Amino acid sequence: MTITCCIRYSIDPFQRDVFADYARNWLTIIPACGGDLHGYWLPHEGTNDIALAMISFPSLAEYEAYRARLRPDEGGAANFRMAQEKRFILSKERTFLEPVVLEDAS
Repeated sequence: MTITCCIRYSIDPFQRDVFADYARNWLTIIPACGGDLHGYWLPHEGTNDIALAMISFPSLAEYEAYRARLRPDEGGAANFRMAQEKRFILSKERTFLEPVVLEDAS
């Protein structure tokens, strides 16, 4: 069963452009480490401090394997370091979702 990890970021609205650079970096790193990246979304109108990312995996075990590959990855480590140094992410939450599918009626 496919699962999707939805990451909800609370960001510093005054560092929106820095978060955009951070998100752009993940666009190549995440797929290279095994995640099916659906994208990153920045606040546009309304709430100005919430950003989202969605990444799918064939299973929770595949997600765990991806996380194990991500931290030692050169690009991943650099992006995590940038976030820690610049402090533009105030908090983040992960929610794991499963798709609703049409059940076989036979």
